[in-house]
Amino acid sequence: MVSGGNASSLPLVGGSAEPTIRELSRPGRKASKYPNLDVPEVDLNHPALKNEKAPLPEVSEHDLVMHYSRLAHRNFAVDLGFYPLGSCTMKYNPRFADYVASIPNFSNTHPATPSEFTQGSLEILHILEDYLTEITGMDHASFQPPAGASGELTGLLIIKRYLQNQKLDHKKDIIVPDSAHGTNPASAKMAGFNVVEVATDQRGMVNIEDLKSLVNENTAGLMLTNPNTGGLFEEEILTISNIIHEAGGLLYYDGANLNAIVGVCRPGDMGFDIVHSNLHKTFATPHGGGGPGSGPVAVKDYLREYLPGPIVVKNSDNYSWYTPEFSIGRMHGYHGNFLVALRALVYMKLLGKEGLDTLGSYAVLNARYLSSKVSKHLPLAYDEPCMHEFVATVKELKKSHKIKAYDVGKALLDKGFHSPTIYFPLIVEEALMFEPTETQTVETLDDLAESIKLIVEELSAPGVNLTDYPKNLPVGRPNELIPAKHLTVHWGDFELLELTE
Repeated sequence: MVSGGNASSLPLVGGSAEPTIRELSRPGRKASKYPNLDVPEVDLNHPALKNEKAPLPEVSEHDLVMHYSRLAHRNFAVDLGFYPLGSCTMKYNPRFADYVASIPNFSNTHPATPSEFTQGSLEILHILEDYLTEITGMDHASFQPPAGASGELTGLLIIKRYLQNQKLDHKKDIIVPDSAHGTNPASAKMAGFNVVEVATDQRGMVNIEDLKSLVNENTAGLMLTNPNTGGLFEEEILTISNIIHEAGGLLYYDGANLNAIVGVCRPGDMGFDIVHSNLHKTFATPHGGGGPGSGPVAVKDYLREYLPGPIVVKNSDNYSWYTPEFSIGRMHGYHGNFLVALRALVYMKLLGKEGLDTLGSYAVLNARYLSSKVSKHLPLAYDEPCMHEFVATVKELKKSHKIKAYDVGKALLDKGFHSPTIYFPLIVEEALMFEPTETQTVETLDDLAESIKLIVEELSAPGVNLTDYPKNLPVGRPNELIPAKHLTVHWGDFELLELTE
């Protein structure tokens, strides 16, 4: 760390050169000035009051701005480079959608405002519900779930309540593919179900024979995304849905991969009864940073009365809130993250029907183009034509040169690309999962493929230290063992831990 000195002369790279905000602190410097007191002073005598000043850093406004700007420049962002994160769908977020969401009439409306004063906002939710149900092949939707995982839990609680009402409490098993997102079995468990794992066959699809052997009178339903987590379309989806429905179970569609099929086919037509949509993945609302998110859940007509309430209904001359008769209750305070839903509607309006109809096709085109390039340097996990994403594997390089997926991901950072998803799906050894989305140009895809080629050549060269990568970023490869063994939430403790280790 650097103590003192002129912070503005410090380089943007070289992690050891960046001071902490406390090291920039000098007594008497200020970044703000409070106005003169315009009310009478009052002496407060309370045991909770401190007598000494809080030990806050004292810095000038300019040093404060420069410090946090330098830290911000260290961040990789969707506006700076390509995120080929498979299963995450990191696409561009249109600025116009952010502009509309910042209009005071929307952004300053308190969620507890009575419906008679928020007719415009309710109309937006109603229109978006119409669009989502048309896209997914469902009939009704709720916008309460604040994220995809919350949407999963919502759907499973709906299944649970529906089965209870049908006097089918013995149905306790939810079938989940072995390639599924970890949230799938976690959500099923949280909802009180038993998790039953169905195997993936050699082609990367649900093993139909294994599924048949698992389904019985205790089967409550199946959680599945299509295309599946390997980026492949489940060709036998109608057979799968028939197997579950004949056993009296319900099909839940994990909307993680909906981006691949928008405008081409619909989950409702495949036999799914419940669908959640990740608005950030398919409809370009901001992704990451801990939220806010939105994972609306749509259902077939016979499940409408189980949705979390209230939901928006249109009357003859206005919109109002309605609580379904058998509602599972609220999944979020108030009515969900409205401004995220608004951004999704703006995105849909910007694309129009023609744009939405081709969205999935361009996502698949980009993925198949990139897979054809990458496969020349890294073998694909499956020989089937991919949809919007694909899985490559580094297992042969690991055997021959001790190169792991982790090493390739770190080396890509030096080339200006974010790492793809690594070690997922879990059933693929040394997996690298790529998803270009429809918003990347062919030039960007060519650059990524060329970078993969160069990285394989570099890492395969004799005498290369794999742990050197990334070499040219402010922060190199962190020691992941220390945080795994010791949780440190205080800077002083971290410095001490570094010294002791």
